[in-house]
Amino acid sequence: MNKLKALLGALLVATSVLAVTGCSSADSSSESEKEHYEDQTMAPDKKDTILDVIKDDKDNLLTGELENKTIKWMATWDINPDGTGKKTPADLLLFQERYGGKIDYINVTWDERYDKLSEKINGDEGVDFFYAGDMDAIPKGAIKEMFVPADDYIDFDSDLWADVADANDMIMWNNKHYAAATQTTGDSIAVIYNRKTIQEAGLDDPAKLYENGEWTWDTFQEMLEKFVDNENGKYGIDGWWFEFGLINTIGVPPVGIEDGKLVSHIGDPEMERVQNWMFEMYKKGLIAIGGPDYGWEAKPNYIGEGKLLFYPVGLYELYKEPEQWKQTYGEDAFFVPMPKDPNADEYYVPMGLEAYAFVSGGKNPEGVAKYLDCKRYCLLNEDARAVEDAVFTDDYGWSQEMVDMKNSMWELANENPVVDISKGVSDDCGKLIDDNLRLTTRGTPWNETYNSIASVVQKYLDDINKTLE
Repeated sequence: MNKLKALLGALLVATSVLAVTGCSSADSSSESEKEHYEDQTMAPDKKDTILDVIKDDKDNLLTGELENKTIKWMATWDINPDGTGKKTPADLLLFQERYGGKIDYINVTWDERYDKLSEKINGDEGVDFFYAGDMDAIPKGAIKEMFVPADDYIDFDSDLWADVADANDMIMWNNKHYAAATQTTGDSIAVIYNRKTIQEAGLDDPAKLYENGEWTWDTFQEMLEKFVDNENGKYGIDGWWFEFGLINTIGVPPVGIEDGKLVSHIGDPEMERVQNWMFEMYKKGLIAIGGPDYGWEAKPNYIGEGKLLFYPVGLYELYKEPEQWKQTYGEDAFFVPMPKDPNADEYYVPMGLEAYAFVSGGKNPEGVAKYLDCKRYCLLNEDARAVEDAVFTDDYGWSQEMVDMKNSMWELANENPVVDISKGVSDDCGKLIDDNLRLTTRGTPWNETYNSIASVVQKYLDDINKTLE
């Protein structure tokens, strides 16, 4: 088990931090650059190999050989160890040892990544793959011919890929998979709270409500109404992620792909309902950030100080040594998923994707496919799953109850996937959606926002859909 933990223990952590990039926030891009692939799995002793440790019949899943063993990766973060203390991830170890594979890293800044990728493509420099989990790659990368379909290299119906087939189909464009999603993630946004604060206020523990199927918009709001007293320093909701965290629970993305075309859902009755609900919470003073007594600076430390009830944020906030997260959120910090929409047909939570695009002009798409097969294999491997929980308890000081809650969130995301594709339409469309769907929590009625953006969003989509013709 010690060997397994050294080799595989941080697999989930490594992929969980990728979900940060799916957060709807003006700061999400900078956060994603900081969080990618930190605290990776430790390499084994030199005498051991990952093939010795993983006991499954891998040869039935990881087939074939590679003639060209090097693949070129462009991103803001390196998959390889980079001298910062990061260890080799297990999927890379497996790629190295099973196929003799190697990843050459091409560094690029967040703001310049697409421009630099275009330069590399035009210069025929053979970049092979690019990160598509930030949800801004599809369909624009396909339309601009920056990416090529992965279907010629990955069998999405195979045993390795079957459990993420639905998620991959949700981001198809023109009947092709221009990105390969290796997994869905359920830790993009959780509601962090402090149990001591809850107890002292005489409120029901959200974790117990969730366990009993009672953690809904209604109980969420009831708790806020009982706790909030802005004049006396008792605040409700803080942070930059809660608006889209709540919007996600209706199970209707602002922009989706249906029947092969982009479709706007901002005029959907469910969107109107969630926006009107958030506006009512604003009017009741339940939203702290932006209020006259609070200001525009997020104050997560207020959770630990008992001044704030809920802080929705990505679970990466707790993917660190216990002294660090307890200093901010307190010894009694805990978390639950975003509350269920009582009118929704399923329990929807904010979902992220770990996904990769095959770059146009790449010299080794076969190598990329083999590497992604290795990622899928490690995610499916029983030995890897057996040690995941130990990473959180041993390294991050989590209780088993916290681990179980995190796993439950991932299960919800996998069972009920919903993907917003607005950032992949264009930067302008993504920013318009991101900025304006927050406005009800700033005091703007939804009908005003809808009337100002509906036709603009539809024009963006119509222009892209015309390319299919």
